[in-house]
Amino acid sequence: MADKIRWGILSTARINSALLGPIRHSARSELVAVASRDLERARAYAAQERIPKAYGSYEELLADPDVDVIYNPLPNALHAEWTVKAADAGKHVLCEKPITVSIEELDQVEAAARLNGVTIFEAFMYLHHPQTRRALALIQEGRLGQVQQVNSWFHFYLPPENAQNIRLNAALSGGSLWDVGVYPNSMAIVMIGAGVPVAVWASQIEGESGVDVSMRGQMHFANGAVAQISSSFRTPFREAAYIVGDKGILHIPEPWKPGLRGQDSRMIFTGLDGSQEEIITQAVDPYLCEVQAMEACVLDGADPVVPLSLSRQFLRSVLALYRSARTGELVRP
Repeated sequence: MADKIRWGILSTARINSALLGPIRHSARSELVAVASRDLERARAYAAQERIPKAYGSYEELLADPDVDVIYNPLPNALHAEWTVKAADAGKHVLCEKPITVSIEELDQVEAAARLNGVTIFEAFMYLHHPQTRRALALIQEGRLGQVQQVNSWFHFYLPPENAQNIRLNAALSGGSLWDVGVYPNSMAIVMIGAGVPVAVWASQIEGESGVDVSMRGQMHFANGAVAQISSSFRTPFREAAYIVGDKGILHIPEPWKPGLRGQDSRMIFTGLDGSQEEIITQAVDPYLCEVQAMEACVLDGADPVVPLSLSRQFLRSVLALYRSARTGELVRP
């Protein structure tokens, strides 16, 4: 623990692939164990990914004294249960988004973190990336003036015949807003910087399995700013974010996974006179950024980039959007 944190992974989920490389390549991390509810599956995965230890239950992984940090990529409906159990076992937790799907669950996670003295934060990789930090700095420096509006979206096509995909499973808290809509929702809250929206309105397209396959929302904030966001499983891939101020506009073409494929990322700033400035961020894996954030928390005593208090703002907004989409009414969180 003096110079490295040792990671264990709950499940053999496909999403793990985003974290395996960054954990291995980070100088202060070590990947030591994986768990599955099926021991043979865990062993096969461990052999394939060169992970030293394999466990046939999540409980066994949490009991391993050689594991310091748990990565929790389980289905949304299981995030809170196993994050709390990990904390109660004395483990720090990087939990996939959404960290919980109810305020009551988030209360339990916060209590477990406090009681056990561990770090828990939500895996919004893009919020840890230098591109996003630079965008926030531009706002704080006054380059955009007063932020008036944020527009952002994250869509991809998930065929309806792919019915077994957990994103379409209502019992596991599937749906486009929970899956990819949490990104534009969080972007709006962070960039506007006025806390939870004071009013939201949303509409959804409900899919065959009863989850939202598209969600469109408008969010009003106490400082007068407005955000318009959307998520979908039923369009070709599309992503972007625009932050609009009274002195300039910042366009982020690739807001969610900048640098993932080893390419530099760029933002375009447009001033009042129409002049444009390209702002380049050198390539860095956004998932490496969140691994390094956990290292800083555990080894250096740093505060999380995404504290649970911020996750609470994200959650309250998402729950209000869902309520509005369900009732057709304006909702005040």
